[in-house]
Amino acid sequence: MSKAPIVDILMYHSIATDDVATAIAPDIFKAQMDAVETSGTPVITLDDYVAARNGEKSLPPTSIIITFDDAFVDFQEQAFPILSEKGFPATVYVPTGCVGGTENWRGALQPPRHIMNWSDLEHLAANGIQLGSHTISHPDLNELKTLDLIEEVRRSKQTLEDRVGKEINHFAPPYGIADYFARTAIERLYQTSVGTSFERATLESDIIDLPRLEMFYFKKMKRWEDHLAGKGKGYMTRRRTLRQAREAVNRPWERV
Repeated sequence: MSKAPIVDILMYHSIATDDVATAIAPDIFKAQMDAVETSGTPVITLDDYVAARNGEKSLPPTSIIITFDDAFVDFQEQAFPILSEKGFPATVYVPTGCVGGTENWRGALQPPRHIMNWSDLEHLAANGIQLGSHTISHPDLNELKTLDLIEEVRRSKQTLEDRVGKEINHFAPPYGIADYFARTAIERLYQTSVGTSFERATLESDIIDLPRLEMFYFKKMKRWEDHLAGKGKGYMTRRRTLRQAREAVNRPWERV
């Protein structure tokens, strides 16, 4: 019996030399993409994934989806040329109220990183990069009142569609946080939503909380090459256990 398709959804933020978990140096990013190319693992889109779930196409045994949160300027400067050269598609999740400005949310670096402007995003959308919503202002959705939650989820989609002239079907909640109320709002408007669970996706994964691999944990190239070769199960298990332990101490939120 053949195994169900496995999809590694890669999570990036910034391609820069900042010494933080949300940044990966350009040379490491290039090495990671070179390793993907060498491995022969197909890079697909979230639309391909949705089509496979709907029975409209088949997927290879293993494939990769590349995603970037926050739409930092260094995506266009550092990541896009490499992706374009290799013919790799990617999805960039945009906090629409911050376009052309800087990160200003909880956890932002000091000095803050710059976010692409609308001209940048329109150019990318016209050249093979898929845009997704990352809300308007990058809030923790679980902290919002219900009407504010709906506005963040709905208006960000509308703004992106108006600017790039394409349907926006994919979403990423800031911090990977979305309770039942947030999930309900997201599911009404988007085909997929990605989270931060350190897992490999299948066609049976929760489509409103798709797992992703945080690529900061694969900065060591031997580790990434082993994963691509199907030899990284032990490391995945250890990282997942650590993440689950960390998330277990997060306090529950009460929506008002």
